[in-house]
Amino acid sequence: MARYVIDAVTLLHLVDAELPIDPSHRLVAPNSIRSEALQLLLRDVRAGTRGEAAALATHERITALKLRLLGDRMSRRTAWQLARRHGWDSLRGAEYLAVTRMQADALITVDPELAAAAREIVPVAALDDLSTRA
Repeated sequence: MARYVIDAVTLLHLVDAELPIDPSHRLVAPNSIRSEALQLLLRDVRAGTRGEAAALATHERITALKLRLLGDRMSRRTAWQLARRHGWDSLRGAEYLAVTRMQADALITVDPELAAAAREIVPVAALDDLSTRA
């Protein structure tokens, strides 16, 4: 069994593409992931790239996906320290890296910027690793 942290962009990608996840793997994320995903859906609706009914149906599939959500004091503190150490203006990416460092084997993301930042801090796995037994 492997534990993988995914970010909101990757969560939407998994749901939209209906990618299968090996049942032996566990998905982990910060508490904020579902709100971030909903924000991305709202952006898509406002941009006209996704209809409202489709966005809400995607949201339902997101909430059905089994995720272990974390937001304890230590993960928030670790995110703060990572953001300060690397000069980041936001805690968004730092939260995913903190949770990866503390609770997972690797980060999986389809966001190239997050992947690039993560490679120096935590292990990064490929999206395909979710559907194969490790």
